[in-house]
Amino acid sequence: MRLLIVEDEKRLALSLAKGLTAEGYAVDVVHDGLEGLHRAGEGTYDLVILDIMLPGMNGYRVCGALRSAGHEVPILMLTAKDGEYDEAEGLDTGADDYLTKPFSYVVLVARVKALLRRRGPSGGGGSPVHVLGGLKVDTAARRVHLGEDEVVLTAKEFSVLEQLVVRAGEVVSKAEILEHVWDFAYDGDPNIVEVYISTLRRKLGATLIRTVRGAGYRLEAR
Repeated sequence: MRLLIVEDEKRLALSLAKGLTAEGYAVDVVHDGLEGLHRAGEGTYDLVILDIMLPGMNGYRVCGALRSAGHEVPILMLTAKDGEYDEAEGLDTGADDYLTKPFSYVVLVARVKALLRRRGPSGGGGSPVHVLGGLKVDTAARRVHLGEDEVVLTAKEFSVLEQLVVRAGEVVSKAEILEHVWDFAYDGDPNIVEVYISTLRRKLGATLIRTVRGAGYRLEAR
């Protein structure tokens, strides 16, 4: 599942991104309403966490523009404001849920999961079940089967595999995996990706994930 956070409070955005990444989500962050509208409009996200008070374009206008353009991605709005009028305005523009700052991180995660469940497999982005040869990956249930056997993966292992399976047959670069599986500010050893690829090969078979020298990795049917 890919999430977009549109939040101009950079410390809060980074904290949310780290926490949600640890939950197993792929998270992107932008700090400007216009950029948020552009990224969300690409249609590649399963949920948008959208602040109301943003530079460039406020969250109400971003949400309204997305809905007017026909985008049905679930939107969880965040605001430091309080009061029934603000909530009504946010929901009237097409937001699916509303959370007032300061909020509990546990509550935010619960709201995110509820919105994703409510959206369901037919909420856009195609089927959550990807089949490639004997490999079956259910991105909604976060379960992997190889033939008749279920393969148990850690949250990070699954997230790396998910980046490959949703683009099966394409080359996915190490930088793209780092960006979507770890947080955008990750400054550790980029070779961590190779470690997880090696683990996935051990669990799923050595020939499933091909290394494309100088470019990245490609998931191939056996």
